[in-house]
Amino acid sequence: MGTVGGSTTSEAGFEVFRDDWGIPHLRAESALALARAQGHNAATDRAWQVETERHRLQGTTAAFLGEAALGWDRFARQARLDDTARRCFDRLDPGTAAWVTAYVDGVNAGLAEGARRSPEFAAAGLAPGRWQPWTPLGVWLSTHILFAGFPTKLWREEVARRLGDDAITLFATDGPGTSGSNGWLLTGERTVSGAPVIAGDPHRFIEDPGVYQQIRLACPEFDVVGLAVPGVPGLAHFGHTGGVAWAITNAMADYQDLYREQLRRTADGGVEALGPEGWETAHVHTESIAVSGGEPVGIEVVETARGPVIVGGPDTGAEAEAGSPAADAPALSLRYPPRVTGLLGFEVLPALLRARTVGDVDTALDGWVEPVNVVLAADTTGATLHRVAGYVPVRPRENQLRVVPAHDPAYAWHGRHAPMPRTASGADATGTAVMANERGLAAPLGVEFAPAHRAERIRELLGTGGRRSAEDMAAIHMDTRLASARPLLALLADTAELSPGAAELRDRLLRWDRHMEAAATDPTLYSALRAEVVHRLAAHPALSVLTGAADPVRSTAHPELFRPWLAAVPRVGYALETLIGHELFPYEDRLAAVTAAVEAVAARYDEENPPLPWGEVHRLAPWQAWPDTDPDPEASRPGLAGDHDCVLSTSSVPGITDHGARGPAARYVWDLARREDSLWVVPFGASGIPGDAHHRDQLPLWTKGGLAPVVTDWKLLHRDRPEERTEVTAARPAAPERRETVYEQDVDGFGTVRLVSVDPLADLDLIHSWVGEERARFWGMTESSREEVLEAYTFLDSLTTHHGYLVLRDDVPVAIYQTYDPAEDPLADCYEVRPGDFGVHLLMGPSDKAEPGFTGVLLAVFVAHAFSDPAHLRVVVEPDARNERAIARMVRAGFELGPEIDKPEKRARLAFLERPAHFR
Repeated sequence: MGTVGGSTTSEAGFEVFRDDWGIPHLRAESALALARAQGHNAATDRAWQVETERHRLQGTTAAFLGEAALGWDRFARQARLDDTARRCFDRLDPGTAAWVTAYVDGVNAGLAEGARRSPEFAAAGLAPGRWQPWTPLGVWLSTHILFAGFPTKLWREEVARRLGDDAITLFATDGPGTSGSNGWLLTGERTVSGAPVIAGDPHRFIEDPGVYQQIRLACPEFDVVGLAVPGVPGLAHFGHTGGVAWAITNAMADYQDLYREQLRRTADGGVEALGPEGWETAHVHTESIAVSGGEPVGIEVVETARGPVIVGGPDTGAEAEAGSPAADAPALSLRYPPRVTGLLGFEVLPALLRARTVGDVDTALDGWVEPVNVVLAADTTGATLHRVAGYVPVRPRENQLRVVPAHDPAYAWHGRHAPMPRTASGADATGTAVMANERGLAAPLGVEFAPAHRAERIRELLGTGGRRSAEDMAAIHMDTRLASARPLLALLADTAELSPGAAELRDRLLRWDRHMEAAATDPTLYSALRAEVVHRLAAHPALSVLTGAADPVRSTAHPELFRPWLAAVPRVGYALETLIGHELFPYEDRLAAVTAAVEAVAARYDEENPPLPWGEVHRLAPWQAWPDTDPDPEASRPGLAGDHDCVLSTSSVPGITDHGARGPAARYVWDLARREDSLWVVPFGASGIPGDAHHRDQLPLWTKGGLAPVVTDWKLLHRDRPEERTEVTAARPAAPERRETVYEQDVDGFGTVRLVSVDPLADLDLIHSWVGEERARFWGMTESSREEVLEAYTFLDSLTTHHGYLVLRDDVPVAIYQTYDPAEDPLADCYEVRPGDFGVHLLMGPSDKAEPGFTGVLLAVFVAHAFSDPAHLRVVVEPDARNERAIARMVRAGFELGPEIDKPEKRARLAFLERPAHFR
């Protein structure tokens, strides 16, 4: 058995398997052992990521990230996130507490190993710490504390103060601080299989490594695949148990309040707050934040009966000296459900893993707290669910809109909204349900929602009839139509008396199909026009009190952490669709702004300086906690299609940057007919370790809209056996004498791959040992003697149309690669051979078992070799039809499957890779 944290898997009670993408599949003898396995895996695969999250919870990131992280650390401590997590853990039922504790035990057991593998620890001079039983709850809380967008209330206060109360929702849309998602469901009546399909993609700020981890969790009680949050047990947001699947989007509900506090110091050094019943004692203590490269920073932590004070304090607002910056920063407390109730909803997580039906999911979600989500679910009986889940307090509408006075009892909370909104049936009359952060089910619970464009476009693409397959969902994921461009283009159509260049640009954009495709230049021109209009509207007298010298970002004493919510130009950019037609701006002024903008853009580009394709300027800009350890940081910044209001929501910030920092943090398709037909992908890869083969091997797939198969057959997985890797390496045969190299390729992070001709006699022992293994049964020589193997390869060596090669990785044999001319092979009797067809056979050596995932790299090398000859127009493979693993590999590599054929020795499945398709 394999070694895990110093003990065998049988002793630890779990085993680790991986598919060809390095995705962990964990199997354990009990639910508690499985929780420990998940924690251990998070620590070994994502050590730096989960430790960074622990430090974020505790407010200690500045100790190694420096002064730039001080703003978050101050907020985390003042909001009392770690203490809130401890409270919530203390209120867990014993079973859930034991389950979370088992996860933490696994993290602590694996951190030392994970830290040794992660170069960031050495670069930062940081040692892994110890997780507490409540740390996973805190990781969840700190990850989602800003999801409800309470800082937006600071922005609305500034808008109301400067433009009047009537303008308080003028910029109400999903902006830079919110995180949205797409999700949709088709009932069995709308699918090819006759069973429901759920698909979608959560939109978040893209982090490297990603916030979602593909994983499988299996024990005698359940077997679930889904997307985990490293540092948190279970599968909260996206999962498929085999019987039921679920997915969520942000409901855009408002469930956190800001109270304007009046604080005063007492003679004994304490603090009092003015509450509904008069002055009351507030909690107060001081803490010190360590800062790398600087002096420690002391902070005062104050908490009133409403909640922790996160802006200002006893010495700000009315208590500050008149005219000082502190006088403009009243003390504000944050009231949020977990702090008030001691509940976070973690009891839901093990219940979801055990769910078998929609009813099970529905019942479990009644206990959910934060964040508030819209949920879609379906099961194998065809039942569906569409509901809101989470804790939203009952209080006045004013609380949702803006900061409210702490001393007024009218703004107190009075329980929670229950029951939460839901549809009468999971799907509508068209057999579909869509969730995309629009003003839908959660409308009574929030203020700012995403425009309906994404939801409407998804419904349009799904249609009202016809049947779809799981594979059809990728086209919806990748749709790039930008419906929000219509108002600006409509005003552009009204422009007149333009210069010839501007008139040509106008006409070009009016002919544009409004798709933000990466290879097209029209999206680049539109984005440039949009940015120019944003800046002109931001400078208009109607908004100058917000965007000029009195910009809230510069003129208020609000913490720097909240500045993105207070930045005026991005607010104008995200609300442009509304503002471009608002009566705040006279029509003549709007037209003048667009006219000036199109002239400015036209002057920027000409034949000698044409616009770049959208994908050249709209590049991914992921967040990395310690980017200096990335051996190739540019590889994490591919060009993107899409934009903020597209279904492919790769958000730029209009008027600020074309780079995309937010987008699909994962894509998934849950098939309820056959779970193994489900699909998924993440932006980078399964590993959080820079330079690892699976650190970002999914990035090309994600960028192009591809999806990896969800593997559920344990026989198609590789057992994760660290000590066997050492043993196999030591037992590898010595490199053959240096023969003439037929083909050679250097692969970054992998080594040098060479093809040399097989020497039947010199390589006999090696080949015989490989083809005789059970893993090589589809090669058809398992029972062959040494003499029979020698005879077969001697015959092969005599042919001019068939060739055998030994594949060397850094001079170590790792595979056998055979090529042939299909026209001169018995295969010609089984299909219509085309000119330029080039046949190949592949047999991976023991490295396939010892180093999971390297097969894909070698396959890419083989294909590159095949097409290095211009005469080769199509690669042909014909694996055994039973070899599902090999067939799946070919599909991932871009091969198109052909028919099954009968050969004398086997039933085979044809697959083809066209030369143009490969180079595309």
